[in-house]
Amino acid sequence: MSADHPVADLAEPPALAPPKSAGGGVQSLERAFAILETMADAGGVISLSQLANDAQLPLPTIHRLVRTLVDLGYVRQEASRQYSLGPRLIRLGETTSRMVSRWARPHMERLAHELGESVNLAMLDGDQVVYIGQVMASRNSMRMFTEVGRRVLPHSTGVGKAIMADMDPEAVRAILARTGMPAGTEHTITDPEAFAAELGRTRERGYALDEGEQEVGVRCVAVAIPGSPQPLALSVSGPLPRMTDAFIESATTPMHAVAAAISAEMRGATS
Repeated sequence: MSADHPVADLAEPPALAPPKSAGGGVQSLERAFAILETMADAGGVISLSQLANDAQLPLPTIHRLVRTLVDLGYVRQEASRQYSLGPRLIRLGETTSRMVSRWARPHMERLAHELGESVNLAMLDGDQVVYIGQVMASRNSMRMFTEVGRRVLPHSTGVGKAIMADMDPEAVRAILARTGMPAGTEHTITDPEAFAAELGRTRERGYALDEGEQEVGVRCVAVAIPGSPQPLALSVSGPLPRMTDAFIESATTPMHAVAAAISAEMRGATS
């Protein structure tokens, strides 16, 4: 090889690194996740033009990123030409739910030991509440509807009320319009205005109550997990004779402490 053609000249040019955002991250990744979060905020289904408007990105950029997400299975195009969250997100969501339950479990165990009643962790998944964690109190265990994996409508549960009390009222009304408000028991609130008033009381006192609205004879007190990226709530439930007003009054302070600890645990795991 002659000196006129050094090896360095024949080597392929180095690949260009993906553009970085001002914060040091990869811009295309940040935008892709912004798209997924915007779709989730819109209920999971959205038009391309609304997506561009809500995500505050140029339409050609949105189109290119969405097509990539469609090819990967994280977004799908509907017959209406709108776009929805895709099936490949299901596995990620299920795994994340298990991880959240794992991070929360030591704190839930401490609370169950202190209060002597079952402790549950639930999240809002679409228009339903799904229970993702539970610790049974060994000395007072009883089988209840709050089993891990169980899905219920949020209006008839303490965890649902705790979550919805922190939501925009319009978003709450939209969920109730889609699901209806069927009565689980004779105690279930089935009127939207009465439910809105109950959410107001929940905000004022800092905790939600399920007064036998999902299962007769079972009372539940619930608090939201603050600062959670996915709406989460913690509850303590038990038979009505044990879940007295005095018990609930004494339970709410340690429940808020555990909710804050779970929130901190999640932030630490994602930082």
